[in-house]
Amino acid sequence: MLIYNRKHADLWTLLAPPAIWAIHFLVCYAAAAIACAKAEDIFAGLGGLRILILVVTLLALALIAVAGLQARRHWGFGTDDPPYEQPTADVRQHFLGYATLLLCALSFVSVVFVALPALTIADCR
Repeated sequence: MLIYNRKHADLWTLLAPPAIWAIHFLVCYAAAAIACAKAEDIFAGLGGLRILILVVTLLALALIAVAGLQARRHWGFGTDDPPYEQPTADVRQHFLGYATLLLCALSFVSVVFVALPALTIADCR
């Protein structure tokens, strides 16, 4: 994978997890809106939509996990603990890796919370 094989952390690696969450959010809620708008019966089943949301959620979680593994590698597996105050390239890599790892954790939880309504909502009311 192109994202996973990066040797140095940069802005793209930092922004990947929140971007994956945002795309997941957009796809899930747009699909739900379209499914409910086209449902002839307000009590129509949402089985197909739930499967779509499950697939999109698993894909998003896998991509965030890959980004988290890369961030952990850039962080240096915690060899240098924060704060990262020195203006060197190594410290910058540790900081970007640590920040990306935290964003991966936040994005992972956010993706799970976006997918939760698919489990609890029974119809389009």
